[in-house]
Amino acid sequence: MAKRTADGTIKTPRNSNFAKLSAGYLFPIVAKKRREYAAAHPDKKVISLGVGDTTHPLPQVVAKAMSDYALGLGTVEGYSGYDPVIVDPVKAEIIKNFYAKMEVTADEVFVSDGSKCDLARFQTLWEGSAKVAIPDPAYPAYVDDTVISGHTGGFNKEKMGYDGIVYMPCNPDNDFFPDLSAAKGCDILYFCNPNNPTGACANRKQLEQLVKFCTEEQILCVFDAAYATYIRDADKPKSIFEIPGARKIAIETNSFSKSAGFTGVRLGWTVVPTEVKYGGGASLRDDYNRVFNTHFNGAANVALAGGLATLQNMPVVTQVIEYYQENTRLIMETFKELGFTGIYGGRNSPYIFVKFPGKGSWEAFDEILEKAQVITTPGVGFGPAGEGFVRVSSYGSRENVVEACRRFKAVGLGK
Repeated sequence: MAKRTADGTIKTPRNSNFAKLSAGYLFPIVAKKRREYAAAHPDKKVISLGVGDTTHPLPQVVAKAMSDYALGLGTVEGYSGYDPVIVDPVKAEIIKNFYAKMEVTADEVFVSDGSKCDLARFQTLWEGSAKVAIPDPAYPAYVDDTVISGHTGGFNKEKMGYDGIVYMPCNPDNDFFPDLSAAKGCDILYFCNPNNPTGACANRKQLEQLVKFCTEEQILCVFDAAYATYIRDADKPKSIFEIPGARKIAIETNSFSKSAGFTGVRLGWTVVPTEVKYGGGASLRDDYNRVFNTHFNGAANVALAGGLATLQNMPVVTQVIEYYQENTRLIMETFKELGFTGIYGGRNSPYIFVKFPGKGSWEAFDEILEKAQVITTPGVGFGPAGEGFVRVSSYGSRENVVEACRRFKAVGLGK
C-alpha cells in the first residue's frame, strides 16, 4: 500500500505531462456551456449543432442484427467470448467496401472500439523523442494524445500552441491544405481527410504530394479517414492507399461512428500495412499487433454484429449520409443568405466552417447561443488557426436544423 504524504493521499508520481495540458478537452467545455445556458434559461429550447454526435436512428437492419446477436448470447449455440468468428467476416467486408484493389490483407486490418481509441494506442509505437506535425486546425485528440504521451514541452500562450509540436496552418489562403515543408525533420505527421473541423477535402494531386513528401522525409503519416464516406467528388480519394507508395509510409484509421451512427455503439478499424518499417527494419504492423493484443481484447461482439450488417447493407448507410448532406445544404444556404462570404467545407463533409469577421471564435459562439439558442463549436478550440471561425455540424434532426436556420435569419446573425 502506498504511503500517505503531507500534501496528498498517495506517493505515486503523477505523469507530469498532464500538467502541460492548457485546458479541459474542447467538447466537454462546450457541453458545460450548453448545460449552464439551459439552466439559466429554462424557457428556451437549445439546439445543438456543435459536438459531432450523430442523431439519425440506426438503420433497422443494423439494429436487428445487434438484437439478434445479443439474444443469441443467451443460448449455448449463440454464445461467443474472446475472438468471435464474426471478426473475420467483418474484416473481409471492410476490405471489400473500402480497400478493393489496394492490396490490403486481413492481417493488416485491426477492428477496434473506435478510431479515437486507436489514435491513443498509436502513441505507444514511437519514442518520446519523436517529433510530431499536426495540421492547424485539427481534431483536438491529436494534440492532447501527443501531450499526454510526453512528446511536447509546455503550452506556449504567445503562439497558442505547445512547444515541440509543429503546427501546419490551414486557412483559406492555402485552401486549407498545409504547407508540408513545415514538417521537415518531423517523425510523425497527422492528416485528417476530410478535415475536422474545416470540412476541407484534399484532391488526388494534394494527396500525391503528401505521400511524396512523407516518402522523401521518411515520415509516418497517420491518416484519419473517419469522414471518408461523405466524399462526393470523384477527384478526391477516400483512402490514402489509393495513392501509389502510401503503403510504405502510412497507417489509416476509420470509424463506423459518423457513417453508420455508431457513436454510442463504438466500432472502428485501423489498417497497418506490412511494408511500413522502422529505421532499424522492424515492422510497425507487428508492434501494433502486440499493442493491440496486450491493451485490448477486441471490439464488443454485439457491435461487430452491427458492423457486419452495416457493411453488408451499405445503401442504407448512403441514405443516412444523404440525410445529413441535405442538412448541410440548408445550413450553408442560410449563411449565404445572411451575407457570410467565408463559408467552407460542407460538400464532402458533415461540417461547415464559418468565418465571423472581426470576432473571435468564442465571441461568435456566445453570440449564436445568446441570439439564436444554437450550440456550435468555436474554431479556435481546434487550434490557433481556427480563431475567428465556428464549426457548424449537420448532425441534427431535420426539424432542429430547419428551426436553427430560421432562428439565424430571424435574429440577423452576423449583422
